[in-house]
Amino acid sequence: MKELVEVVAKALVDHPEEVVVTEKKEGRNIVIELHVAASDMGKVIGKQGRIAKAIRTVVKAASSKDNARVDVEIV
Repeated sequence: MKELVEVVAKALVDHPEEVVVTEKKEGRNIVIELHVAASDMGKVIGKQGRIAKAIRTVVKAASSKDNARVDVEIV
C-alpha cells in the first residue's frame, strides 16, 4: 500500500523528491502518512478534498483483499 500511495502522490506534485510515505502497523490497522512539500499540499488534497478522498478510496479497495483496514493521513 505504501508504494501505491507514493506512486500516486509523485504523479500529482511538482516536487516529487519531497514526497515521503511512512507506514505504521497497529494490529490489523495500517496507517499510511503522506508528507509533501507545503506548496504541493493543495494538489494532493484537491478542491473540497476530492483527490484526497480518491486516494483513500483506491487504497481501501486495494487493501480489501488483505483483510486490513488502511487509513491514509496527509500530513
